[in-house]
Amino acid sequence: MMELGLDLILLLSSVAFVAGFIDAVAGGGGLLTIPALLTAGLPPHLALGTNKLAASFGSLTASWAFYRKQLFNPRFWRESVLATFIGAGAGTLAVDLFSAEVLNRILPLVIVLIALYTLLSPSPSDEQRGLPVRCPKLRTKQWFQGVTLGFYDGFAGPGTGAFWTVSSMVLYRMNILLSSGLARSMNFVSNATSLGFFIGLGHVHFGIGLAMGGCLMAGAWIGAHSAIRYGSRFIRPVFISVVLIIAGKLAVEAWL
Repeated sequence: MMELGLDLILLLSSVAFVAGFIDAVAGGGGLLTIPALLTAGLPPHLALGTNKLAASFGSLTASWAFYRKQLFNPRFWRESVLATFIGAGAGTLAVDLFSAEVLNRILPLVIVLIALYTLLSPSPSDEQRGLPVRCPKLRTKQWFQGVTLGFYDGFAGPGTGAFWTVSSMVLYRMNILLSSGLARSMNFVSNATSLGFFIGLGHVHFGIGLAMGGCLMAGAWIGAHSAIRYGSRFIRPVFISVVLIIAGKLAVEAWL
């Protein structure tokens, strides 16, 4: 297992705190932590697995905050939980089939595309304050969304929370707070599922992951309560700027 200096671990932990805050507010904290881990020298598989360990702490903290504010109903979304679990497991097993060289080339492109999507996507509104009406199509939507985003989170992960928030608003016509509560909770399901598989595959650096996880928890706690109070628009410009700079650096290193 590779070893990193104390100064680099402290730097990664600082990035994790910011990422935890951003992830709880708008989603997409992995757009900071994964590039940071790759820049620190971790191989792609190890970076993804270590990020899942850290991210599980943050997503648990954020999801609990939304649950306590009654912005997530586990019983209503049980189909989404099961679908996300299956998708995340399949995605994690799929990523292990790719070589480190292929992942080095794919991840920067994925991160840049997701950052651009997040930048260009319309800001959420606060129109619908209730849960969607139960109907035959609801279960289909939950399974499609859960399997698709669960698979993506298991395979790569950056931006999953933002995708959950935006797609939930489109599919279910929910406001940003209910959509964020669902996003944070499903993000925890896919993170925890993927982490279990990564541990089994030996792709987790526990020292770095636990250090970053503690800072992610702190950032997520502050971010979740800020999101519940203020919303997410204020964080987007800084978030996207930092992501594009880091992702651009990784893309240049991988392709040039």
